[in-house]
Amino acid sequence: MAKIHIVLQGKGGVGKSFISAMIAQYKISKGQSPLCIDTDPVNSTFHGFKALNVRLLEIMEGDEIRSRKFDTLVELIAPSTNDVIIDNGASSFVPLTHYLISNQVPSLLQDMGHEMVVHTVITGSQALLDTVNGFAQLASQFPEQALFVVWLNPFWGPIEHEGKSFEQMKAYTANKARVSAIVKIPTLKEDTYGRDLSDMLQDRLTFDEALGMESLSIMTRQRLKIVKTQMFGQLDNAMVL
Repeated sequence: MAKIHIVLQGKGGVGKSFISAMIAQYKISKGQSPLCIDTDPVNSTFHGFKALNVRLLEIMEGDEIRSRKFDTLVELIAPSTNDVIIDNGASSFVPLTHYLISNQVPSLLQDMGHEMVVHTVITGSQALLDTVNGFAQLASQFPEQALFVVWLNPFWGPIEHEGKSFEQMKAYTANKARVSAIVKIPTLKEDTYGRDLSDMLQDRLTFDEALGMESLSIMTRQRLKIVKTQMFGQLDNAMVL
């Protein structure tokens, strides 16, 4: 049985590709060889991580997204004995989500012996309510066969609304039974940890690649090592992974 990890959130720029790359690196660190797929037709960031061997799925025909192109995605997933990681962009969020639900793909995958895990991200500031509502909609629309992992990304600001943390918000309490794990991306100081991680991601490097580069300063590599350890430690506790 393979676990099909799909990263979904309708808001752009909230860290979906970072999450996809993080899951892939975590799987590789455990000796696995995940199948990585990028379905973003506009910003195929995940595909840019050469060390992860990400396959870019073409879903455009002319200037339009063709839902039938997602059939290829199912054909890729079906025979896989390795876990699959799928990064989906904001522009294809609605078409892919509708495709998965209307074609009863979670149930189909279950019949094949696979398990679907939907990863979604909540971020702070102006995008907070949009991402929270996006999570609530996904949880209400996807059938019980799909498990959920929520990633809290404080990059744009604290994840709180009217004094409530995400775990206290109605969107979470009403859908708590659907959430298998919550992963908290640490708040990183902009001029040290934040800059180091941002530069690494900008260059589409994995942690292992960056840590092996003597051209990076000792302290840059030390901070990246700390971030990697913190993130992987949380993923160790997320049994659904």
